[in-house]
Amino acid sequence: MSPLRSAWWRRMVTIALGLGTGLALAQTYPAREVRLVVPYSAGGSSDVVARVIGGELQRLWNKPVVVENKAGASGNIGSMEVVRAAPDGYTLLVQNDTMLTNLALQGKLPYDHQSDLTPILLVGVTPLMIVAHPASGINDVASLVAASRQRAGGLSYGSCGVGSPAHFVMELFRQKTRIELQQIGYRGCAPAVVDVVSGQIPVAAVSANLVLAHVKSGRLRAVGVSSAQRYAALPDVPTLAEQGLQPFDLSTWKALMGPARLPDAVVQKIGQDVGHLLKTPSVIATLEQAGVDIQTGDAAALARVIEADATRYRELAAAATLRPN
Repeated sequence: MSPLRSAWWRRMVTIALGLGTGLALAQTYPAREVRLVVPYSAGGSSDVVARVIGGELQRLWNKPVVVENKAGASGNIGSMEVVRAAPDGYTLLVQNDTMLTNLALQGKLPYDHQSDLTPILLVGVTPLMIVAHPASGINDVASLVAASRQRAGGLSYGSCGVGSPAHFVMELFRQKTRIELQQIGYRGCAPAVVDVVSGQIPVAAVSANLVLAHVKSGRLRAVGVSSAQRYAALPDVPTLAEQGLQPFDLSTWKALMGPARLPDAVVQKIGQDVGHLLKTPSVIATLEQAGVDIQTGDAAALARVIEADATRYRELAAAATLRPN
């Protein structure tokens, strides 16, 4: 046998063995406890997603599914734990787009988001919402733009922090409307909500679920949501795109990922099972209450979302010369 044919044959055998191993693993998966690592604190929407999915998978698989919060370093500590894990499907990551805002601000992460993680499934999105205090007279995009143009230096607004998704939403808003805006970066969304409700600031951009009750009660006016579709919990609030800022689609997403080199058969098994669970009315209702609109997409779709957002956040950060706190 020629050296070229011999090398080709060895490669075919290696591929066949790899496929066989992956299929065999998928047929017996899961055979033991599965860990869902959340690289953020307990109580947030990513944590809720993990606990809802984990509970449902535990019943479906009849195997323990444990949620572990590994917060710190803007999600890098928990993410690195999954990066270092064996690619067998027993350590998974519940990630959100903080990974990409960190990348845009810092220029790099302690891991490569493309080569060190395997996309599995897009779970859903939480739109950001621009809200205003009723006394401000702002209730839509047009009145916000008008108010900002009437003030020297532009209108001040509160966000969840420098480099947060809310900050990026307002930078995109500023670019599309060509107005001046002055950010007040809070350490988290909650204090920004407190100050806009009390009238300390006229406008804020925060996660939509955090202002749901205030908008319904009239304590805040909803200017618009940042997603392409309206927020399910507030269907009467128009999107920013509907108000002339087209295209405008920037939401925080939640997704399931694994270590690099996770076998395709295992990725498909997890994706299919979780995708099925996300269609059940009880899961839909629970996640909607947590502010997550279910929008599923397979591994390939998730990879496209990640790369599109990575590019968009990087371009917005560069245009606005954003830097971390």
